[in-house]
Parts: sequence; structure tokens; C-alpha cells
Amino acid sequence: MSEKNQDRNRAARDRLVQQREQHRARERRRRTLIVSAAVVGVLALAAVIGVIAADAGRSDKDSEAGPAVVPSGATGEDGLALRVGADDAPSTLTVWEDFRCPACAQFENAFRDTVTELVDSGQLKAEYHLVTIIDGNLGGSGSLRAANAAACAQDAGRFAPYHDVLYRNQPPETDDAFGDNGKLIELAGKVDGLDTPAFRSCVEEGTHDSWVEKSGKAFTEGGFEGTPAVLLNGEPVFPKKGDEQISVANLKKWVAEAGKGKEPGTARPAPPAS
Repeated sequence: MSEKNQDRNRAARDRLVQQREQHRARERRRRTLIVSAAVVGVLALAAVIGVIAADAGRSDKDSEAGPAVVPSGATGEDGLALRVGADDAPSTLTVWEDFRCPACAQFENAFRDTVTELVDSGQLKAEYHLVTIIDGNLGGSGSLRAANAAACAQDAGRFAPYHDVLYRNQPPETDDAFGDNGKLIELAGKVDGLDTPAFRSCVEEGTHDSWVEKSGKAFTEGGFEGTPAVLLNGEPVFPKKGDEQISVANLKKWVAEAGKGKEPGTARPAPPAS
């Protein structure tokens, strides 16, 4: 075989190999797109089902529940927000959360120190809204029971530390451990001065159950699709703000930009009556 024919054969083999590799690459991309689309679809469906199921579960309870008892110092429309930080802080971080929600715990554990730093410096106030999506989706009552207990901690002026204790000790999503009032009272022992007869009575009697259910209804009517729903001055920032992914550095940057030229807040909410 001449050298010229060998070159042609070699070139043909090279083209064949290249075509096969391109075909394999196209197939890999196609499979990746199919899998990604399926995952996104499942997550979106799960979020919608969670909201619908939670709302359906609440509708029966709402018809039986008594009037909503608003926790001491709650603020916002219908008193559904539990505020941490200076009332006159220039920016507001609004957080809708479920104490059984793993993504909520991930958000809290990743950004707790940053939010605390911004709140303590007066740049930011945080307003927490408590919801019960996981109860509606997986069954159980841990979301409701934990939210009621957190509202009882608000009555005692210790919402923020108890909120953090609950997320640091969150059970697996399918484990309804927070449905046990005894567990919630036990965790209150980790917060100085919280485990009192008044707190125990509030937890065991479900004093704020109707208030929690009202908050959950507001969440559904607000068009949110899942928790955590996090907004800075009304604009969603989780998992990203515009094209920028949320991070510790970005959250600090966004708060600094929003507060540029504004004085930090100093007006602290009055302590609850003893």
C-alpha cells in the first residue's frame, strides 16, 4: 500500500473516531438534560404538593381552631412576624421558615452568624414567619408544635436563641420528633431562663396554634412555593438575588448597598411584660 493511501486511511479512521466521540458527547448531553429536567420537575412538583397539602391540612384545622393569640411583640400585618433587631434598622430580612424543613436549617446554619452580625450592628432587622409545610406533606405535627413553642419563647423574650436551638437540633425531615411537646420543653433548657411554668403551659396548651395556622395561610396566599423564602427589603435573595448566588459575602454586600447613606438602627423592641 502506498504512503498516500495509508495517509488517507489514517485520516478516515481519525474522522470516524472523531465522529464517534462527537456522537457520544451529544448522547451524554442529551441524557444530562433529560435527567436535569426530570429533577427540576420533581422538585417543582414536590414544592407545589407541599404547599397544597399543607394548606389542605390547615383548612380543616382552621375551622376548629379558636381565635389566634398573637405572641407578645409580634409585628407586621396581622402580627405574623417575629422581629429580631432594631425596629428602625434600614433594611429588613424577611424569612418564611418551617422548623422541620432541612433547607431552612441549611440556610440558618450557613448564615446565622452573618445575620446576627448585621442585626447587632443595626444594619438589618430580621422578621421571621413560621409555617407548617412539612406537616402537610409528610404528616405529623412537628412543624406546628415547634412553631407554637417558638412563639411561646417570643412571649418570654427569648425567641432568637430558642429559634437557633431548634435548628441546631433539627431531627431528620421524616422524624416527627418536634411533635413531642416534651422534646421541645427539653430543648428549652438550652436557653437561659426559658424553661418556666409559663413557657411549659404555653407549649402544652398550644396557645399560639391558631396564630401559626394563620401564618401558614398567609404564606400560601403570598404565592411562595417552598421554604425557606428569604427576602431582603421585599426582594427574593435565596437561593439568589437576580443573577448573583447568595453567599456570606454577597449578603453583606447587598445589605451594605441597601443601607448606603442611612443611619444604623438603634430602637430596640420593648421587653415583654413579666
